[in-house]
Amino acid sequence: MTQQSPHRRDFLHTAAGGLTAAALARGAAAAEADTSEKNAGGIPLRKFGRTDERVTAIALGGHASTNPGKLTEPESLKLIQRAVDEGITFMDNCWDYHSGVAEERMGKALAAGNRRDQVFLMTKVCGRTAKEAKENLEDSLSRLRTDRLDLWMFHEIVYDNDPDWIFAGDGAISVGVQALKEGKVRYLGFTGHKDPSIHLKMLSKPQPWDAVLMPLNVMDVHFRSFQKQVLPKLQQRGIAPLGMKSLGGNGSIVTQAGIPVGDAIRYVLSLPIATLVSGIDSEKVLDQNLKIVREFAPLSPEQMAAIESRTRQLAGDGRFELFKTTKTFDGPVHRKQHGFATG
Repeated sequence: MTQQSPHRRDFLHTAAGGLTAAALARGAAAAEADTSEKNAGGIPLRKFGRTDERVTAIALGGHASTNPGKLTEPESLKLIQRAVDEGITFMDNCWDYHSGVAEERMGKALAAGNRRDQVFLMTKVCGRTAKEAKENLEDSLSRLRTDRLDLWMFHEIVYDNDPDWIFAGDGAISVGVQALKEGKVRYLGFTGHKDPSIHLKMLSKPQPWDAVLMPLNVMDVHFRSFQKQVLPKLQQRGIAPLGMKSLGGNGSIVTQAGIPVGDAIRYVLSLPIATLVSGIDSEKVLDQNLKIVREFAPLSPEQMAAIESRTRQLAGDGRFELFKTTKTFDGPVHRKQHGFATG
């Protein structure tokens, strides 16, 4: 893994419009340049924001790869280990996934064969107060069997008051800043899937974020678009953009909208992102995604526009992005924090 350069603290406030055709072309050009650098597993490497870090263009989603409802523990460990051995070295996880089972399984998998030192390990914090965040951090380090996290993300910033809560006097941000100083965390960021305006509010807070995780897919460009409203801001400030929900969070973009999985994934990989978190829950899906990313060549602006044209009418009412319009995809921890039913 590329070593971290000195952690910069430049924090720029600049205005941005939508992701124009010219900007998209520049993004595709950047993605194309990235494809020339691959790791030993043939996975393209991409720059992680303003750092000198290089990360794999696809990340292993921690929720799907550790799902106890679908995978036994041995199956889950084998899947994670094979993904790493094949070259997917960006690992995603979260404190609340499967009530801690996700981090525990990933920790066991990475401990075998010293794989921990081969990966860029990201997990997420659900706590909103400093006390909760500190407890989350210690739990995550213990479960993941490591003394440091490469990236720690404030999870599910999906309610309008989440940013203010995290930055309150007793808010969780203080724990993140202290963890950076102590070396328990190398980079800080946040995630969310609800509304670009909430991401923009989080970006307005006095913290030089290193990474932001957001939904990016062939429907998003037309509906409450993170691609248009958030991605340009991240590019301007040197914050690493991370994509998720490329298939709609439940595969509906493929199964219901009829977009080929290869087109859906290549579309997102053609955006100027550092990595795409992919929900890989079987070796069959792992093989499929390995083939797509190893053979990846950025789509041209014309090819991107053609895909967007096919999805424009389908995307308008948000039916393929229910994570934006309902609480269906909101985690139980965060529903409970805000007093909503978790059932």
